[in-house]
Amino acid sequence: MSKTEGMNGTGRRPGFLTRRGLLGVTAAVGAGTAATAMSKGTTASAGPAADRAARPVPPGGLRLRWFGNNSWEIRVGTGASAPTVLIDPWLTRFWTGTYSEAGAAPDTPIKVDTGVIDGYRLRADQILVTHGHYDHMTDVPHLAKTTGATVFGTETHVNLMRAMGAPDEQLSVVSGGEQLQYEGYSVQVLRSLHSMGGDHPRVAFAGTRPGQRIPEAPTTIADLVEGGSLSYRISVGGFDIVNLGSSNFSEHDFEGVRADLLMIQPGGANVPDYVARLLDLLGHPAYVVPTHWDDFDEPLDKPAVDWGGLDALRAAVRKASPESRFVKLDHLETLSL
Repeated sequence: MSKTEGMNGTGRRPGFLTRRGLLGVTAAVGAGTAATAMSKGTTASAGPAADRAARPVPPGGLRLRWFGNNSWEIRVGTGASAPTVLIDPWLTRFWTGTYSEAGAAPDTPIKVDTGVIDGYRLRADQILVTHGHYDHMTDVPHLAKTTGATVFGTETHVNLMRAMGAPDEQLSVVSGGEQLQYEGYSVQVLRSLHSMGGDHPRVAFAGTRPGQRIPEAPTTIADLVEGGSLSYRISVGGFDIVNLGSSNFSEHDFEGVRADLLMIQPGGANVPDYVARLLDLLGHPAYVVPTHWDDFDEPLDKPAVDWGGLDALRAAVRKASPESRFVKLDHLETLSL
């Protein structure tokens, strides 16, 4: 097919979804605060912002490793057996064309590369799912089986993971408001919202899969519906980490929540004052770490490629919360606190 063949008036093929538009991406602006640059696979320590200088460092250390997209490994303490939380782990990164001009075709087949996943030798005590899209949940059922972790998600997320072979006894349905205590840390589930974009703002691949019966196994990316969105706060020794898997949030559900470190993604063009309101609501975190800013069609073992929203996010953070430190990690890098 030629570049123009079969395309509609927007220059895109009918039935294709452009993540850039559906996420409500804002245009990139000039560079803001300097980001923390680290070599791939290295570890760095970040100093606190001036307004949080007295905030205690988590006892025993805290390490955050980025696997691209919104995939995070959070390790509490040191040693091979340190408690570990994974958020939206997606390592297969099969080709979708999501950030291309044409966008991702809904009938793109789902792929789970167990060799790639197992090669990272991840362990986990808990796996936190923010929503059900292909770039967040595809690899979770396999990781549940290999790690034995408890997996948290909405009823839709859990039902889809059951259909993909995740062990039923490890799946825990949450809806927001739950607080779970573990040795040395706690997890709070926050009801959240997915971003809406396009000419008629809507959630990409919206829908639910409720009920007691396991749905048919998903085969394409359109089968992995959003199914409700969640955010999470992980508290370690009085130090609070908040992760958002999409560029939107429920202000009511975030009331009273504070963050020392916020993982936030670019976008949110259809959300009024998205960055400023969120930073103010969370008490101007000492650290702001961008997430979900890389083109995930690019290799994970290569430097991250910005899909176009990182500079705008950096500038918005600088304007709204100049004392917050903007810490950008590259693929497979670790931030130690």
